[in-house]
Amino acid sequence: MARPQSFPAFLRQWLGQNRLPLLLLGIYLPLAVFSLLALQIWRQEGGLNWDVAILTAIHSTARPQLDWLAQTLTNFGTAWGVFPATVLIALKLLQDRRWRSLTYWLIAMLGGGLLNHLAKLWLHRVRPSLWDYPPLADFSFPSGHAMSSMLFVVALILLTLHKPWRLWIWLGGGLFAITIGWSRLYLGVHYPSDIVAGWMLGIAWVVAVSLVVQPMPPAPQEMLPVAEVELPDSNPDPPPSANVS
Repeated sequence: MARPQSFPAFLRQWLGQNRLPLLLLGIYLPLAVFSLLALQIWRQEGGLNWDVAILTAIHSTARPQLDWLAQTLTNFGTAWGVFPATVLIALKLLQDRRWRSLTYWLIAMLGGGLLNHLAKLWLHRVRPSLWDYPPLADFSFPSGHAMSSMLFVVALILLTLHKPWRLWIWLGGGLFAITIGWSRLYLGVHYPSDIVAGWMLGIAWVVAVSLVVQPMPPAPQEMLPVAEVELPDSNPDPPPSANVS
């Protein structure tokens, strides 16, 4: 196997061949955080101490302009953003006949939505009621908006893992997920622990599906330039005749 040219190249190659870091950082750690939050909420109804403190601090920044911005942005977490983008990407994968990527995309997005619904039914956490807001029918934990935005971002990152413009997906996707989470907190319809739990469960689900379906094409190997080696002549000249005295 060719040696990589640099340490970052070696690191990418090692991570591509070794699943242990992906298991630890992409599944075990997010699931541990989600389980810890779920256990605390199971034992204690309502908001945790830091939940209420963060919500109160965010609510203190309320302005009419921010009210409109938060209400507009929050819709991009589902109906205006994630859902239509999910459909468009699925149609593109179908058109390109990328069957494995399409299978991964559908399982990740549709399965994640089902998983969020089951988690809400399991914990039955009531939404915060620290200030007036039109009541919502479903439960609070984990946040569906936060989880759907994180599902979308991480699944898209894994599908474009070896693209040259992948950094823009990381930056834009991270900003998108944080913005959606902020909008839910600003509107007072979720506790911060709901947002974190949605993010963690979304990451764990998408990474777990990727290990089963394996949608990412192998990264091109970065090889050292082949050293020029002087090869022996295939028709060497005959050795000079020995002088016979």
